[in-house]
Amino acid sequence: MIPSTKPVVAVTLGDPAGIGAELIARLLARPEAAAIANIVLVGDRWLWQDGQRIAGTDVGTDEVATLAEVRGRAGTARPAFLAVDSIAAADVHRSRAEAPGGRSVLQVLDQCMDATLAGAIDAICFAPLNKQAMKLGGLRHEDELHHFAEHLGVTGYFCEFNTLGDLWTSRISSHVPLKDVASHLSVARIEQAAELIYRALLANGVATPKVAVAAFNPHGGDGGVCGREEIDIIEPAVRALQSRAWPTDKPFHGPFPADTIFLKARAGEYQAIVTMYHDQGQIAIKLMGFSRGVTVQGGLPIPITTPAHGTAYDIAGQGKANVEATWQAFQIACRMGAARNRSVGMPA
Repeated sequence: MIPSTKPVVAVTLGDPAGIGAELIARLLARPEAAAIANIVLVGDRWLWQDGQRIAGTDVGTDEVATLAEVRGRAGTARPAFLAVDSIAAADVHRSRAEAPGGRSVLQVLDQCMDATLAGAIDAICFAPLNKQAMKLGGLRHEDELHHFAEHLGVTGYFCEFNTLGDLWTSRISSHVPLKDVASHLSVARIEQAAELIYRALLANGVATPKVAVAAFNPHGGDGGVCGREEIDIIEPAVRALQSRAWPTDKPFHGPFPADTIFLKARAGEYQAIVTMYHDQGQIAIKLMGFSRGVTVQGGLPIPITTPAHGTAYDIAGQGKANVEATWQAFQIACRMGAARNRSVGMPA
C-alpha cells in the first residue's frame, strides 16, 4: 500500500440535535474534500446515517477500528469512518439543548484530541456544538476553547480566531461581560494575541501577514479625552511588537479606531485584526459574510476549526443547512494540519 501524503483530518458531527450531521454529509459529498485530506469521520453510526438522509447524500466510507489506522491508508477518495457509541437516537430531541448531546460532543472531541496528540491525526474540524448542552453534559469551562486548552495541557496564551476568507481576527477578551473588558486589556495580552495570529497566518500559507491592532475607545481615545487605554496599554504594545525581529518585514500596525479598521482590511491592507473584545470583531465579520465565517482555536498544539455559526436549531432536520462555512473551516484545518505535519516530521 502507498501511504497518503495528505494531512489526516478528523471530522466530527457536532451537536446531535442541530444541523451538524447534515453539514458533514454535504461536506464529505464534495469530491474536492477527499482531494485535499485523508479524512476520518468520527461519530455515531445512526447520526451519520440520519445526516445523510437529511442532506440527500450517499457517501461511502471505510470503517476503521482505531484512529491509529488512518495515517497508513492508501490514497483513496473514500473517507475513513470510526464509529463510536456516544449517544442513543432515543436520547436526542431535535432542536433542544440537552445533557446527552453535550456529553456526546465532549466524548468525541476528547477522543480526537487524544489521537492528535498521539500522532494519529493532524487536525480536527468539528460541526457546530451548543455551549448550553455541553455545560449540561459536564463542561466545566466558559467555552470549548478553554476545555481544549486544559485537555491539551496548554499553559501559554490562547484565543479564538474568527476568519472570513483572507481576513482573520483575534481578540483580547472573549466571553466576558462588556463592563469587564477594560480589566482584561494588557500589553502582554495584546502582544501575545498579535503574535499568535501572525504565526497562524504563516501556518495557513500567508507569506507576508500584515496585522492591524484595533483601538478600544471611540475615535481611538481622542488623545485621552475618550479614554486612556490606547495611551497606557495598546500603543505601548504595538511599539513593543514593532521593536522585535520577525520573519517578515514590519507586520504590526496600529492602533486604529474600530469604526474604520475593517475598511482597511477589506481594502486588502491587512490580513488580520487584533480586536479588544468579542463584538468589536464579530459584528463586522458576520455582517461581511455570516455564511462563510470560521472559528479557529488559536494557541493550541493542534489545529482545531469549526464554522462560526451555531447549531441552527430553527432549521435542524429540514435539509436547509448551508455548508459553505463548514467547507471553509475544513480547508483551513487541512492547510494548518499539513503545516503541523511538516513541522513535527510526521510520517506520511
